[in-house]
Amino acid sequence: MIPAQRARTDRDLRAVVVGAGFSGIGAAVRLREAGFNDVLVLEKGTQLGGTWRENTYPGCACDVPSTLYSYSFTPDAAWSRVFAGQREILAYLRATAQRYQLGDMLRCGVQVLGARWDGAAGRWLLETSDGPYSAAVLVLATGPWHVPRHLEVPGIEDFNGPVFHTARWDHRVDLAGRRVAVVGSGASAVQVVPAIEAQAAAVGLFQRTAQWVLPKPDLLLPAAFNRLLDRVPGARGALRAGQYALQEGFGYAFRHPQGARLLEAGARAHLRLAVRDRQLRRQLTPDYRLGCKRLLTSSTFYRALSQPHVRLHPTAVTAVRGNEVVGADGTTVHADVLIEATGFRVGELPLAKTLYGTNGRTLDEAWGGEPQAYMGTTVSGFPNLFLLLGPNLLGGSTSAITVLEAQLTYLIAALAHLDQGGHCALDVRSAAQAEHNTAVQDALATTVYNTGGCTSYYFTSTGRNTFAWPWSTGRLVRRLSRFDADAYTSDAPARPLPLPSQARPQPGDRTGAANAEQP
Repeated sequence: MIPAQRARTDRDLRAVVVGAGFSGIGAAVRLREAGFNDVLVLEKGTQLGGTWRENTYPGCACDVPSTLYSYSFTPDAAWSRVFAGQREILAYLRATAQRYQLGDMLRCGVQVLGARWDGAAGRWLLETSDGPYSAAVLVLATGPWHVPRHLEVPGIEDFNGPVFHTARWDHRVDLAGRRVAVVGSGASAVQVVPAIEAQAAAVGLFQRTAQWVLPKPDLLLPAAFNRLLDRVPGARGALRAGQYALQEGFGYAFRHPQGARLLEAGARAHLRLAVRDRQLRRQLTPDYRLGCKRLLTSSTFYRALSQPHVRLHPTAVTAVRGNEVVGADGTTVHADVLIEATGFRVGELPLAKTLYGTNGRTLDEAWGGEPQAYMGTTVSGFPNLFLLLGPNLLGGSTSAITVLEAQLTYLIAALAHLDQGGHCALDVRSAAQAEHNTAVQDALATTVYNTGGCTSYYFTSTGRNTFAWPWSTGRLVRRLSRFDADAYTSDAPARPLPLPSQARPQPGDRTGAANAEQP
């Protein structure tokens, strides 16, 4: 139970950021640069990194070009490949934290259990595994790829061997010479199957739905190339701009479904060149529009499936019996190891059930199974709460970092508005939120996300698309480039509580400084 009020301590802060992945680290940098020093980033893990700390499966890598999947304020990373791998991305995040000296802002190993808005004080009261905190502003940077979706079929708990999700890879398990069943054919499966097939005696991939897969130009970037980028003024910016334009080209096709036909032709050609077996090609050919699901890229997946000891089973898994994995079509696969490549519960915000707003309702209750926000960032009835990478902000082509930085610009402007007006709380008007979300849903109705003829994690169980942004990334950046105060109510505190002047933790005071600097 979260108390309505409590005595103030040195844990009363200007802002608390929950999560130290790309979103949380980016928020910490921008808040510090804007002069907000009484800020803490609370991370439940023992180290920063978010999804790039959690996902360590073989082959894990970015599917957006590295130059674009990095902060614009820290663009000078000497990436070794066009699409960097997990270890390199995690090292980039650690280096960024060191570069901006964020150690004294990080507290790792602290899990936020819940929070309640105290209207009288104009603050969020947090309960954590490290005791209570309070903050004038609460920023949720937990990310949409956070809660693994596990395989739920009869008998899985009795499987005679290791069972683990790709996001919780068990590195103690040696796959050499073993029969491996992989369930799922999405982004993680496309990466992990080529990475493990050379070790395993046999690999059986259960595919419920065929995926569109485009070739991935994952080229090595020699040191000489990176030196050239450093020496030529504007070179890195030009490369980033070119990659952005390419990604936006995909986005245009997704917003105009007829434009996806050209991409589909390229994907079919890629499949035809890589897979000679006609039956396997038929099994791997989707029956819906490209872009309806998350677009996948790989130049090794089809080749791996063509190996004699790798078998595609185009069916869902319905049961596990001992060491047998059973498909809906009656297929039975004997396996020594079962790997769940089943993705994430994208629409489930970890704190939604324990985050209480102005009317005593939780965020989960307010959403009623359909997450929505104003510009994917603020939610009516939850003052001074900011969601990073919230509902209806992403898409099948956009770099999440571009979206994130646009939101951070909006966040800083909102905090400046609070300070300049002497306000205690900003709460988006319910009418503004409803009008925005009606426009989003109307625009989505003609996109490939909604008309492509598939089911995807973009949708809730009620059939509402709560994931995709229906317009260009440029429009998103422009909309978030200024704080639209008219969409909000601004309240003064009923019981003034001045912000502490020395709330920032000191180095060595149970911070995550060591975690920010050590691998």
